[in-house]
Amino acid sequence: MAETRNQYEIETVADEELDEPKRYKVLLHNDDYTTMDFVVLVLKKVFNKTETEATQIMMKVHKDGVGVCGVYTAEVAETKVHLVRNMAKKQGYPLKCTMEEV
Repeated sequence: MAETRNQYEIETVADEELDEPKRYKVLLHNDDYTTMDFVVLVLKKVFNKTETEATQIMMKVHKDGVGVCGVYTAEVAETKVHLVRNMAKKQGYPLKCTMEEV
């Protein structure tokens, strides 16, 4: 009887630990200085977008002021935000990249 109880407790704990990790969308924000070509380059290099996908997202950023680059776990999203900020800084652009919980 004790074995059954312990087995049930272990299954309960395991079920509780299997929650999906929180997801975050990575966003690019429009500004008056960053070129469209640079935004497309960032989308291709950092987010592995095709030329077509990158252009579509870039136009969304340009027209709506913000565009979603992708949805990732916290660690991946943080890394991508950091990469974008570093690329922009090196090129002298004020491109803003943020993450937001989904």
